[in-house]
Amino acid sequence: MTQLAPSVARARPIATSTVGSRPRLGAVIRRVGLALLIACVIPFAIFYTTVLVAGVWVAIFAALGWAYGAIAWRWLTGRRPSGLLILTATVMTGRTVIAMVADSTFLYFLQPVVTDGMVATTFLLSLATTRPLVARLAGDFYPMDHELSLRPAIQRLFRRLTVLWAVLSFAKATITLWLLETQTLHTFVLVKGITVLTLTTLTIATTISAAAAVGRKEGLLAPA
Repeated sequence: MTQLAPSVARARPIATSTVGSRPRLGAVIRRVGLALLIACVIPFAIFYTTVLVAGVWVAIFAALGWAYGAIAWRWLTGRRPSGLLILTATVMTGRTVIAMVADSTFLYFLQPVVTDGMVATTFLLSLATTRPLVARLAGDFYPMDHELSLRPAIQRLFRRLTVLWAVLSFAKATITLWLLETQTLHTFVLVKGITVLTLTTLTIATTISAAAAVGRKEGLLAPA
């Protein structure tokens, strides 16, 4: 009995800490929604509005300026930028540099086809590693440690969601290419933005629903 007491005493703080660190589902959803708003919704709104008012090149730099401004603001206020925001800024920078070198706005809009195809391929290739790409991004939205990421149910979730996001990227590439070849510039920007945002939102909703179901079974979400 005396030999068991120390191990029980040591185990209690760990259990308490784990329960206390469990976020509520609403907090996770708000965090995801804020990341999506900053990295996707606002840049699209800025880009489309500026295209109508001042032209394509001004819109390109306005959206890029928002992305870097958001990153700088979070660093200055002591908050780490989300992986989604950094990814958005990186992709937009690459597209802008290539478009400027080629002096072609058409190339700027064509690049997402290639980018989404590469992203989809990266998602699928990451399935061959011990940490699929979704697992690498999960820490932006939920306090994740190594022990938690090794749970079989969590690993299965990460692999399935990685496939889901790969399918989304392939779909975005296909839709973008079709719209670019068949629509005018203003129609392309508007329809692409709304379609891609809708598909992304549905994918995020599916991701949250699947993650919440696994999280409840694993005891990772605080009770409502």
